[in-house]
Amino acid sequence: MKNLIMTLAVALFTTFAASAQFMVVTTVNTPDSDLNEEWGTTNFTDNIGIGYVYNDKCVVGLVKAGEDAEGETSYDLWGRYNWNANMYVSVQAPTEEMMDNLTVGLGYSYDVWKGLCVEPNYSMGLKEDEAGERNGSFNLGLSYKF
Repeated sequence: MKNLIMTLAVALFTTFAASAQFMVVTTVNTPDSDLNEEWGTTNFTDNIGIGYVYNDKCVVGLVKAGEDAEGETSYDLWGRYNWNANMYVSVQAPTEEMMDNLTVGLGYSYDVWKGLCVEPNYSMGLKEDEAGERNGSFNLGLSYKF
């Protein structure tokens, strides 16, 4: 299933590459002080992804989502709807069991320098956990549109 999705993603990517605008996104992960972790490049590249800017309002793409049970890198599908010039609504889902693990979010994109943006956002899973709660998270992201 993963190979099929990746093959389709590559096919779509190469089809639209000639006249497209792309966006690179990442979420900044803070190091865990309990484990004596330090800042490094992995804090910026653990959740890196690329998206295709379909039009002024919509972006779709793939984002790195860590490792699965077998230790292989897994990817999530993500999309973004630009509500206005700076606010956006986002959705992210794994390639397997999409509806059970669907995450939605709201964010603000602040253009720092020529397409490089700092993006604080809040995201929350749509499905409740075993305790009947939906735990959301505040994230700080970076994006670059080229």
